[in-house]
Amino acid sequence: MSLEERSDGDTEEDDDGTRETAGTVEEDGAPNEDGVEDRDPAGGDAGAYNANDVNDQVFEELELGLDVAQLVQDAWNVFIQSAESREAAGEAIYAALFDAAPSLQSLFRTPRAVMAMRFMNGLQTIIQSLKDPKELKIVVETLGFQHLDLEVTIPRVVVFRDAIMDLFAVELGDRCPVAATNGLGTVLNYVGGAFIYIRLTYAERLKTISVSWAGANGRTAVSGDEGEDGAEEAAEAAGGRSGQEQSSGNAAKPQVAASASKKGYSWFSGRQASAGSFGDAERARHSGEVGTGMNTAVPKTFNQMFMFNAAVMGFGTRTWMLEVLNSFDAIVCNVTNSHRFQEECDVLSLRISKYPGTIALGEYKSVMLASLRSLVKDWGSLHEVSWSWLWENVARMLMALMGKPAGQERALSCLLASLDDASLSIIRREVYTKFFALAPTGQDYFKQSTTRLHFIADKVVAMTLEMYKEPKRMVEDISALGLRHVGYGIPTDLFGPFVTACVQVLRLLTQDDKAEEAFRWSLGLISRILTRVINEGSTIVMKAINTNSAKLLKRAVACAPRGQRSLWMLNVQVGTQSISPLMWAIGAGSLEAARAIIQDLLTIRADRDRYYYGMDIMFERHPDIIKRLCADAPALLPVLLDGLVWRSRVVEGGLRRVNYYVRHLIVSNDGRFSKATQWFTENGDPKLVCHPVAALVTDTVWSRVAFSTFLYGKAWFLFTLMVFVLSQSILTRTGNQGEDNANVIFGCRCFIYFLSMGQLLYHHIKYLTADLRNRSFVKFGFVKVPEYVSNSWQDVVSLLLTILLVAMLSIEPLIRCLESGGYKTFTQRCPQGENFIFSYSLMSSGAMILYFLLLCDLSVFSTRVSAFALVCGRVLSELLLFLFAFSFIVVAFACAISALDQQDVRFDGIPSSMLRLYTITLGMFSPDHYDKILDEPALMALIIAFVVVTVVFLYNLLIAQLACAYSASYQDMVGFARLKRGNIVMETMQSVPQRRWEAFVDGLRLDDRVEFGEGDIGLAGGIQVFEPASEHPTTVDLIRRFGGSTSPAARWPDEDLALSGRDDEDRFERMEKMIERAMKRMSAKQKRRGGSSAGGSSMMGSNLNEGSGSDSGFTSGSSQL
Repeated sequence: MSLEERSDGDTEEDDDGTRETAGTVEEDGAPNEDGVEDRDPAGGDAGAYNANDVNDQVFEELELGLDVAQLVQDAWNVFIQSAESREAAGEAIYAALFDAAPSLQSLFRTPRAVMAMRFMNGLQTIIQSLKDPKELKIVVETLGFQHLDLEVTIPRVVVFRDAIMDLFAVELGDRCPVAATNGLGTVLNYVGGAFIYIRLTYAERLKTISVSWAGANGRTAVSGDEGEDGAEEAAEAAGGRSGQEQSSGNAAKPQVAASASKKGYSWFSGRQASAGSFGDAERARHSGEVGTGMNTAVPKTFNQMFMFNAAVMGFGTRTWMLEVLNSFDAIVCNVTNSHRFQEECDVLSLRISKYPGTIALGEYKSVMLASLRSLVKDWGSLHEVSWSWLWENVARMLMALMGKPAGQERALSCLLASLDDASLSIIRREVYTKFFALAPTGQDYFKQSTTRLHFIADKVVAMTLEMYKEPKRMVEDISALGLRHVGYGIPTDLFGPFVTACVQVLRLLTQDDKAEEAFRWSLGLISRILTRVINEGSTIVMKAINTNSAKLLKRAVACAPRGQRSLWMLNVQVGTQSISPLMWAIGAGSLEAARAIIQDLLTIRADRDRYYYGMDIMFERHPDIIKRLCADAPALLPVLLDGLVWRSRVVEGGLRRVNYYVRHLIVSNDGRFSKATQWFTENGDPKLVCHPVAALVTDTVWSRVAFSTFLYGKAWFLFTLMVFVLSQSILTRTGNQGEDNANVIFGCRCFIYFLSMGQLLYHHIKYLTADLRNRSFVKFGFVKVPEYVSNSWQDVVSLLLTILLVAMLSIEPLIRCLESGGYKTFTQRCPQGENFIFSYSLMSSGAMILYFLLLCDLSVFSTRVSAFALVCGRVLSELLLFLFAFSFIVVAFACAISALDQQDVRFDGIPSSMLRLYTITLGMFSPDHYDKILDEPALMALIIAFVVVTVVFLYNLLIAQLACAYSASYQDMVGFARLKRGNIVMETMQSVPQRRWEAFVDGLRLDDRVEFGEGDIGLAGGIQVFEPASEHPTTVDLIRRFGGSTSPAARWPDEDLALSGRDDEDRFERMEKMIERAMKRMSAKQKRRGGSSAGGSSMMGSNLNEGSGSDSGFTSGSSQL
């Protein structure tokens, strides 16, 4: 009877829990190969198998006999009944195995509560099948298949067998007959021998599967002795493109894809298929069919061929096949990794459980074999047997869980719904109590507040149910969570105790064994996924980042093949999730490590065949890296920009060749204008925008693209200003008030009101409406204003100008005279117009000033003029402070003069006194008036005091303030001018036509490789200029060149030795450690020989003499350094 035909009762226990029953008990120093006790053979012999010897030469059906099988089953049942529960029995088995060989304890990686039940379930399944040799062989074969990656040996089987036998002898005593004991020993020997046989026998099948699967998907299989060559070929492909197409960044995508496909990193293999096949699969899934067969393209991969054959064979409505197909690549690629293989099957069982109807796994096998026969060229009988064997094992694992997830989900859902606040509080509190008891070191990693820990406990409980409901999404979320834990540096050995603690706490709150089993299984699966993700993601680069050590990071990346060095620092891929070591270092505040990564990426290295430069791959992986650095690590921006510059050490005619690699600062990955300039200007650092790279980018875009567009946009404003000046300041003062002149004035003012004012009204109404709709306001004191007004002073001036123009239109004298009806020509000299002429002229003067203020934008044409304008604006605050202090003194002295008994009518009252004091300060007071003041000595004294305070003190103070403010602003005025130009460039580039932009990019020729010297064709993506040799003198070659092998799979030679030959920092660090060790030895000897204070002196001398050996050793070590 096959496993598919077994009843629900036969497969009640979880099959996945037994994968470590024998294989995890590993020990190179285990007992000798014959290390078995002599047992009574009664009832123990079963053909080729007995209770004393482990037979790994054959794998046949075990004919134990019905009587012996019944005795073994009875003894097993007695053992379970003697324990408090099945969980307690599992704990006893776990403890027996755990204590049997202390040196093997590190191999027990699964949580104790989960592992105990796996041992229990595995043994239960085996013992229940003893009366059916055929079924027993299938069960054991399935378990052996799960242990293919573990080196099961006879001594290790003996350790496992003896631990179980000793446990039965202790727990059962006389209740276990000798025949039952020998029968159990025979069964355990049979299982262990089968594991060894399966591992040795099926090696050829595994190789066949690996090679044929790679061929079916157009990949190169890397296995065994071909591993080194295959790896070198893969790196050669990546690095070759790196050199030929100017940088390793161009090879990033192929390398990532190859890495993911090779290691089976994807949960859903459809992601690795071609875009067409995966897209067809997804569309078919939504339409309810696997495939339609209408695609005329020849299938070239397994996924494409599978979709085609499924449609042809009439399985187009089997939507569950898509789930198997999407996981099949990961299953096949991890066939020798029992942990990952079991994990993939468990997740797949959850996913296919969501599909209603009957799931006939044999149908998938038929389509699978048909597809492989079409794709594998040398298909033969060995392929047929190997793939059939693989699928049968996968099917057994899936069938073992078939129908269970739905019931487990219901049971767990009911349990969690029944938990009240008191029960949840117990879980939150007791989980950590038990966890810290099981793993005291865990307290060092749980540093959050109690409320945060309670939140984590709630999330863990909720995740166990979500795993049943949405397995696909949960796998993605758990993978992302695991990658975050990689950055936190959490040891994976803490997950086991945490799972055990959670299971133990839940056991206190329920008697529902099914719900408890569902919780345990789900949490165990989550733990396995997290552990795998963390182990796969914990690269040596991530470990160096966790220590924030630039030195360790350099040592870590020094191990990388030169063709993949950049990828090591930019991408850690686990499944469909990835994490960037560079971004993690920046986000975690490990700036020393981040600095080392950026410097390493932007260092140009070269061998005879190609150049390696990480600029392209860095910007392709992180297009927003400049934005991230501006926000989180502005100190690293100069490091990044310095890495984009190469300067030759060779001077040619007084000029030095300089390459600026600014492709990604000008052109984004989608071909549009990069936002790098915007991020630079929003950062607001005047020194940063003066960096040669940032200045080159801004000046190039401004001079060749933005300038003409900006000037064209300002031409309309200039024309409007000329018309306004003509109508308000020129024509009204010509003295010719004839009809023609009036008509021209009327036409100019109509132009201003309808076109200029109309444009301004549209602009402000548009943004005002948007702010009102979004309720976007900012406060100035107690007044709320629309947010757009606070963006720049130009918006404020424009709004004031609009208000003045509207007010001018409302009182326009020309319109007033027309309304009177008594004039046939345009005029403003009428009784109705005369009343508004003065008010109109005041508004016209204010509008004129505002027009010219807006004209200041044109200062951006010249950096020097723009810098001067900005300096004027910055020192304006000092002038305003002076005017405030001056006005305060004027008011004070005016009030004092008004209180004085004097007869000068020019200082009669506060307003008159203030006016006269202003004229005195500004030098507008007539000298003749001073003679009349002499007649009033008290008044003269106050005026003299006023002049001293204002003219002598305040004027000179103003000059000093302006000088200091200018001096402070002068250092950054060019930077502020460039910030202003950057803002205008970003605003202007939005109006540049696409065709003109593309012509500009083509003109830069960024795809052409730039020379490093005569005949030395270098890297693409740069702009070459020549600068005076004295501007940035350098005597060091910025390109690190190496001889030797040019294979991209080879590591770079030791750069420290290549540069200096000695690492002074490491040398002094070693010396410091040696001194510390010597001092500790001396101190220890003094403590051992220390006596009374009276003899301290002589004893000290003795100790020093006796410590001469250490000193001499230290001296010797120091001299070697």
